[in-house]
Amino acid sequence: MVRIIAIYGSPRRDGNSAGLLKQAVAGARQEGAEVEEVFLRDYKISPCMEIYACRKSGECGIRDDFPKVLAKVEASSGIMLASPIFFYSVSAHTKAFMDRCQSLWVRKYWINKETFGEVPKTRKGLFISVGATKGKKLFEGAILTVKYFFDVLNAELWKTVLCRGVDHKGDIEKKEEYLREAFEAGRELAKVLLEKKREQGEQKL
Repeated sequence: MVRIIAIYGSPRRDGNSAGLLKQAVAGARQEGAEVEEVFLRDYKISPCMEIYACRKSGECGIRDDFPKVLAKVEASSGIMLASPIFFYSVSAHTKAFMDRCQSLWVRKYWINKETFGEVPKTRKGLFISVGATKGKKLFEGAILTVKYFFDVLNAELWKTVLCRGVDHKGDIEKKEEYLREAFEAGRELAKVLLEKKREQGEQKL
C-alpha cells in the first residue's frame, strides 16, 4: 500500500478547492492507496519568522503544529495539495506552511550542500486549484510557488487540476467535468505510485 497526504489549504473547510480534493482522495482510495487528509486551518502554524534557528540542525525553531504536518508529508510518497487562488497565489494557510519549509531548504541546500536539480524526486505531487476569474495567467504564480515547494520535499509537480470561474460556495458542484478530472487524477496518482512501489520491490529481489 502507498501513502498519500491530502492537504486542504483553503480557509473554508468545505469550499470549492476542497470539493475537488475530496474527489481526488476518493479516486486514490478506489485504487487502494492509504490517504490521510489534513486541513491546514485546523492546525496552529505560524508564518516563518526568519530567525534562522534552522541553520544549526535544519529544524525549525518555532514550537507549534508545523512538525506534526511535516511528519505526515515526509511519511508519504504522494502529495495532493489544494488551494484557492488569492491575488494570483495560494491561500495564506497554504503559504504559511510552505514558508515554514524554509527549514528544509536550509537543510537541503545549506547544510547538506545538495545541488539544485540533481536530487532524485522520490515523491509525486498533485496540485488542485480554483479561481474566480477566467484570466489566462490566473494559476501561473501559484504553480511556480508549488513547483519549488515540492522541490524541497523531493517531489515533482506531477499533475495539476485547475478550475476557473468558481468563487461562491458550492460553485464547483456545477463543474462536473472538473470533478471527474480530479477523481481521475487521484486514481492515476495512486496507480503510478503503486506501480513504482512494485518496481522497487522487484529490484530488491
